[in-house]
Amino acid sequence: MIYDANAADQPSVQEFKNIFEKGNDDAKIDAMKRLLVIMVNGEPHSQLLMHIIRFVMPSKNRELKKLLQFYWEICPKRQADGTLKQEMILVCNAIRNDLRHPNEYIRGATLRFLCKLREPDLLDPLVPSILSCLEHRHAYVRKNAIFAVYTISTYAPHHIPNAAELLSEVLATETDATCIRNTFVALSNMDRDRAFEFLVQKAQPIATQDDLLQLAVIEFIRKDAIINPQLKNSYMSIVFDILESSSNTAIYEAANALTKLSSDPKAIQGAASKLVELAVKESDNNVKLIVFERVEELHLQNPNVLNDLTIDILAALSSPDLDVRRKVLNIALGMVSSRNVDDVVKFLKKELSKTVTQDMDKNSEYRQLLIQAIHSCAIKFVEVAASVVDLLLDFVGDSNSNSAVDVISFVKEVVEIFPNLRSSILKRLLQTLETVRSGTVYRGALWIIGEYSLEEHDIQDAWIHIRKSLGEIPILASERRHLANGDEEESEEKPVESNKPKILADGTYATESSFTSKEPSEEHKANRPPLRHLILTGNYFVAAVLASTLTKLVLRYQKISKNEARKNALRAEALLILTSILRVSESEIVTKKIDEDTSDRIFSCIKVLAEGYKEEEFEEAFLVDSKNAFKVIVQAQVKQRAETNAIEKKKNATQVDESVVFRQFAATTITDNTADDLEQDIIRAIGSSEKTTEKPTSKLSRVVQLTGYSDPVYVEAYVTVNQFDIVLDVLIFNQTFDTLQNLFVEFATLGDLKVFNLPTPENVGPQSFHSVQATIRVSSADAGVIFGNVIYEGHSGSDGNIVILNDVHVDIMDYIKPGNYSETEFRTMWSEFEWENKVNISVQWNSLRGFLSYLMKNTNMACLTTSALGDEEEDDCQFLSANLHARSTFGEDALANLSIEKDSNGKITGHVRIRSKGQGLALSLGDRVAELQRQHVSATASKKALAN
Repeated sequence: MIYDANAADQPSVQEFKNIFEKGNDDAKIDAMKRLLVIMVNGEPHSQLLMHIIRFVMPSKNRELKKLLQFYWEICPKRQADGTLKQEMILVCNAIRNDLRHPNEYIRGATLRFLCKLREPDLLDPLVPSILSCLEHRHAYVRKNAIFAVYTISTYAPHHIPNAAELLSEVLATETDATCIRNTFVALSNMDRDRAFEFLVQKAQPIATQDDLLQLAVIEFIRKDAIINPQLKNSYMSIVFDILESSSNTAIYEAANALTKLSSDPKAIQGAASKLVELAVKESDNNVKLIVFERVEELHLQNPNVLNDLTIDILAALSSPDLDVRRKVLNIALGMVSSRNVDDVVKFLKKELSKTVTQDMDKNSEYRQLLIQAIHSCAIKFVEVAASVVDLLLDFVGDSNSNSAVDVISFVKEVVEIFPNLRSSILKRLLQTLETVRSGTVYRGALWIIGEYSLEEHDIQDAWIHIRKSLGEIPILASERRHLANGDEEESEEKPVESNKPKILADGTYATESSFTSKEPSEEHKANRPPLRHLILTGNYFVAAVLASTLTKLVLRYQKISKNEARKNALRAEALLILTSILRVSESEIVTKKIDEDTSDRIFSCIKVLAEGYKEEEFEEAFLVDSKNAFKVIVQAQVKQRAETNAIEKKKNATQVDESVVFRQFAATTITDNTADDLEQDIIRAIGSSEKTTEKPTSKLSRVVQLTGYSDPVYVEAYVTVNQFDIVLDVLIFNQTFDTLQNLFVEFATLGDLKVFNLPTPENVGPQSFHSVQATIRVSSADAGVIFGNVIYEGHSGSDGNIVILNDVHVDIMDYIKPGNYSETEFRTMWSEFEWENKVNISVQWNSLRGFLSYLMKNTNMACLTTSALGDEEEDDCQFLSANLHARSTFGEDALANLSIEKDSNGKITGHVRIRSKGQGLALSLGDRVAELQRQHVSATASKKALAN
């Protein structure tokens, strides 16, 4: 349907007549355009036919003549009894004159128009003129005449009974490449044997032919090989020749055809090699993505066949586009094996070093992708883990915190999975920590040091580094001394306390000291050790992790060392460090005071060190439980990767009990089982598939009642949700015994919805049905409402009546799908997104994980926190926190953080925070979560009432 922005001020029939009769060519062109839009939208305007024949058809304006051909295509050509209108004789005569016109453009355009004409009675007188155009001197006329003959022979074969023979003669003498291609396409659909005979004759030089003919040959081979599988070997030789063509389009289609003709690994590898070569040398990023998508499909359908092409695929990383690089890395990582992992890692290392020496577009994001790829290779293959760790630890101090976080996450996973690398990794980590400036990275490094410093010398090395990173202890006294020394250097006088009064926030007076009015110089801040700088700038989360790390080191040293003096020294120094952190965090030196949670955490560590370090419970909590928890997370990640790989393999595997179809015995099912790529693409494009076809009973759930049974007009709608629009098939029933004149269904919307086309007014007889259709354009995954009314006139035509329709609420779940981001990407987007919607949770539920599963299922969100997933029966924890992610059809991301706890009565309380880039999606998902709680409460109340 064509949208008309000026539908409200449509010209009347009389106004159209006046323009056609008295207007100039420009006015007639505008009027014809308006008329064509109106006719396509359902209003025939048959009364204008004679005026157009009289006043528009004689014009020699080429644009007007083209619009006139569009009009002949869509205008009603038959009377009510099915006979051709008398006016069409004049139209037929004008078309015949255009077919004999000396201008080749007019002849060719007219022949092209005749390909869309489906009236046998109108085409019959034109056949001699069409056939004469097959011998015209100009190729433009001949190529359109060929398709005109083919079209007429398809819809009216009795008009040209020898069409195949005529086209075969044309093909034998034709020299123009486009005409040869058109003739071959026509013959391949009309007479397969004649087309095959031509193909056999041209088989040898086909690689040198025009690319249009090559594409037509590929299309013929792809379809004919299904019917005649004995010719596949011959066809494969032709396709291999086309692969050496100079046309990128022909190479792409030939490679796809080759994969359909044979499942031989050599053929698959040859086709994939050409596709990769095409993607690497092609400059268009969209083409690269399309070709690599096809390569990925081939790899999934033929595991391990394309592994030798991994390095060739990685060559496409030279593209500056980040989406192409991401796609290339995803494909290459799926092809990594023990045979090529060394080459792949070397290539990735080389690319990673380029991000340091070269200034590329989106350098930090590309570096993060490479680090994640190397991480994946190292986890899968132990033989490369050792060489990879040293390289990646060089980036632990990267200015891009996301890349550094990925590195430290990788190191945590490696030291857990590969125990033999722990000592060397710890040593290398301590050497690189001096360059770290990110609090998140330093926290991860401290955790690794606390958990995996298992030997006495490892603990001593870690302790030396921590003391060096903290600087002089106590922190408060040394910082105050530095401030005092700085003041002396500036004023060359001993600082004295100022008598100038200062008004405090509560209105009282206080004396301001010169010590409190001074701040450390920028030079001093820059020269601070990294750990000291993080604590003094208010990063107390690092201080809490440091306290836990020191406690772990002291407790472990108590178990493995026999040097009592050294034990007491470490214990005393740890207490000094922790008390120093507490004192400075409450002083005037820091700009931000310590929070209560961190303070309690440090106090608990001090208590363990001072009093309870000999108790087994504390040792188990600090030295065993934390590592076991991380081990569970790593095992869950490994299990998730294995499940994902198993699912992908299962999708493309052929089951041992799968039925074998013999075409000779099941000829009627050939088209069902051998649907070609084009047909499958069309099915996917229209959003339908045989596997997903709804049952007739399930369609009833999409029927929405819009009016009541007692209303004069009963209206209901069948709601169909497509990818970017909503179609309402509206059924109207006139329940009165009068004819309702000019009945009009009007729709309006709220939200990011737009009415695309409106039904036209109609007269509905007594006790009769009428169907109309309305299309609503959807532009975002936001909550929307469709409302409207029915307007009609009574039998007298003077009184107007209105029936208000019920609202139709758009379900945003039709446009939201689960996402698949990493925790690092989640945190990055969480900090960037502006809109947040916080929804409180208060509901009776059996388990925390059960509520999480219920929320994921009904909001189409995926859980990124793997540790939160598990068996509901093992839900013995009283608190749960999880990150969720979903992505809309329109590319909008929705993030959510669920934090809930369960009391002794089984009631779950907490909240879910939803963030998105736009306000609408966050509000819509929040409303969805609130509605789910109300539904559960209502269902629970109903069950109790039935039980009572």
